[in-house]
Amino acid sequence: MAGKRVAGGGGREEDGSKVGLPAMDLALAFPQATPASIFPHSVSDYYQFDDLLTTEERSIRKKVRSIMEKEIAPIMAEYWEKAEFPFNAIPKLASLGVAGGTIKGYGCPGLSITASAITMAEIARVDASCSTFILVHSSLAMVTIALCGSEAQKQNCLPSLSQLCTVGCWALTEPNYGSDASSLRTTATKVPGGWHIDGQKRWIGNSTFADVLVVLARNADTKQLNGFIVRKGAPGLKATKIENKIGLRMVQNGDIVFNKVFVPEEDRLPGVNSFQDISKVLAISRIMVAWQPIGISMGVFDMCHRYLKERKQFGVPLAAFQLNQEKLVRMLGNIQSMLLVGWRLCKLYESGKMTPGHASLGKAWTSRTAREVVSLGRELLGGNGILADFLVAKAFCDLEPIYSYEGTYDINSLVTGREITGVASFKPAALARARL
Repeated sequence: MAGKRVAGGGGREEDGSKVGLPAMDLALAFPQATPASIFPHSVSDYYQFDDLLTTEERSIRKKVRSIMEKEIAPIMAEYWEKAEFPFNAIPKLASLGVAGGTIKGYGCPGLSITASAITMAEIARVDASCSTFILVHSSLAMVTIALCGSEAQKQNCLPSLSQLCTVGCWALTEPNYGSDASSLRTTATKVPGGWHIDGQKRWIGNSTFADVLVVLARNADTKQLNGFIVRKGAPGLKATKIENKIGLRMVQNGDIVFNKVFVPEEDRLPGVNSFQDISKVLAISRIMVAWQPIGISMGVFDMCHRYLKERKQFGVPLAAFQLNQEKLVRMLGNIQSMLLVGWRLCKLYESGKMTPGHASLGKAWTSRTAREVVSLGRELLGGNGILADFLVAKAFCDLEPIYSYEGTYDINSLVTGREITGVASFKPAALARARL
């Protein structure tokens, strides 16, 4: 040990070797409460939402809940802390039988939009990163191919994607175009036999390991939006992981660079010829995203409910204190309102009545309301509210990117505002006048 100096506060020597003992097992360090690796029972359905569901919808909900609690809950904190995706869990996620959601045929489950939304919530209840992985793969990549692809493309891609034998991603967002996604600058130039794609994408979930990349690019001739299926390993394609995220740490978001990536003509999606064609995909995905905060809130409530009954202070369980009960009830009330908004959104879609404003309000409302739920949950758990082992800290962080993706709260509010007033307010008034 001579000649070595311990760096302040880190528990390590300057040469990187560790000092001191490894962390105590949580069951010994804090025996008063059960960690989220043993997931709590679901107790958040206070208004008996299950009564609104069909037998099939209740069955798939029960199946997904069981697999997520038994197979994913024990490993989620470890992989979240490492910011790594649990590739060994892909067979378990495949066994959920939800990839492809509402798509009929091609090995897909053909679920109702309500059943698909409920499964998204059940996945998010245990782990938001896994729900985002499924969302990108299923509700964006697979749905785009199903709605906008040729029959040959559907036959070629969807069966493997539905079994998670291959993984998909969906590339729209760019470094300079997030909320203003329709202004994207990635280009597709016609060349003999196909297309060359040039440009850059950012924040693309699953992109570092996806086998099938659904890429949106601007046609260099028509200036309209086109869609393409790009295969993993294509020459000129480079995807690198975005590091240092504080939320959805298991999700592998990436920066993608396209340098004259050749895409054969048969891999151009014939149904994508404008941004409006993508809107029908976003209509489905925005419903799914609206249900992620619902699921996260359910998991946080379930964890807090168990924790307050187990953890004792001043000789009684924390559940015995009036302030704690009020917070728990406020969380429960928020969840009931979110469930009913989410359910009604599904019914509007199924009846053909859902508008972009409906979908945007649903996503904005659930993500905003869930923020209060997870914040109250963090308060209720005290010091343990900052430990991923008890779920709430992880959920608190995971909700933040969901609050912003698939349209930030503000942008979704403006979509609904435009619909109810007839006036678009996306650009500052002075800028809009200057462009006249």
